[in-house]
Amino acid sequence: MSDLKSLESETLQAISTAGDEAALENVRIAALGKKGAISSLLATLGKMSPDERRARGAEINQLKDQVVEALTQRKADLKAAALDQRLRAETIDVSLPAREAPFNLGRVHPITQVMDELTEIFADMGFSVAEGPDIESDDYNFTKLNFPPGHPAREMHDTFFLQPDAAGERKLLRTHTSPVQVRTMLAQKPPIRVICPGRTYRCDSDQTHTPMFHQVEGLVIDKSAHMGHLKWVLEEFCKAFFEVPSVNMRFRPSFFPFTEPSMEVDIQCRRDGHDIRFGEGSDWLEILGCGMVHANVLRNCGLDPNEVQGFAWGMGIDRIAMLKYGMTDLRPFFEADVRWLNHYGFRPLDFPTLAGGLSG
Repeated sequence: MSDLKSLESETLQAISTAGDEAALENVRIAALGKKGAISSLLATLGKMSPDERRARGAEINQLKDQVVEALTQRKADLKAAALDQRLRAETIDVSLPAREAPFNLGRVHPITQVMDELTEIFADMGFSVAEGPDIESDDYNFTKLNFPPGHPAREMHDTFFLQPDAAGERKLLRTHTSPVQVRTMLAQKPPIRVICPGRTYRCDSDQTHTPMFHQVEGLVIDKSAHMGHLKWVLEEFCKAFFEVPSVNMRFRPSFFPFTEPSMEVDIQCRRDGHDIRFGEGSDWLEILGCGMVHANVLRNCGLDPNEVQGFAWGMGIDRIAMLKYGMTDLRPFFEADVRWLNHYGFRPLDFPTLAGGLSG
């Protein structure tokens, strides 16, 4: 009898001190589970005489009923306490201003927004988006783009080279998105009209340079593409992107291994302190490079320069984002500062459209 009293006291004490339903379940298993203390006592009844079984069985079953009742009550108490705690935690103070909806709290990074703006503008002119890997071969990043081995322009790109593979080839982090143009020309037959946005990498870091940055390049290949078409495409892009009715552009001779002739493009602007306004003023600002695709590049990509020709251009997405939205330093783009993102970021549902406005 004393052992039942001791077991009763211990079990009821454990039930009353269980802090949550998981702890209470452990007490139940310890008492009433297959190998529980009370279940073990019930298992001994079969070895007793009828008179002993009758007396002992009544005592054990009475203890079992007490434990079951205590478990049920404690479980109800724990559920009530959990509900009360939840109600207190979820109390709404109607005197507070309404909280902003969750879908309005996040912000789209300016780079993502500008990529969407670029895609919208060029899609309206019939361009599709082409993509390629960040890790490229030397052949696609340099050789097929008319960079001869040992050419100083390879060093000018401050390239991140990887360790040689088993075949001795050194892969690299692409220094421009031009390898995507190569891949497109190798995979598609003209006419080709694509833009190639994406990440690029160079060993450079200051106020206007970061080791990882973003570029967008464009490529047109067909039988009749010429400089007039290139000029029109760039003018229409600048008008739409900077949201001005007209722009004046200046094309200056330059050199790129993959284009001939090559040009740097300046856009008319007016500087007013830290502000730059396009489509007016007497200043000029360089924004991109362009040119006619070099005949050697066409040949390297399996195209006949006597049959087709084309033009290409490239610009820094981070740079034009800075120009459009008045940012003075490139480095915060990649510092993950939530305060900066809340200031310069875009609301998630503000999709850029030519009809509704690119910048929301």
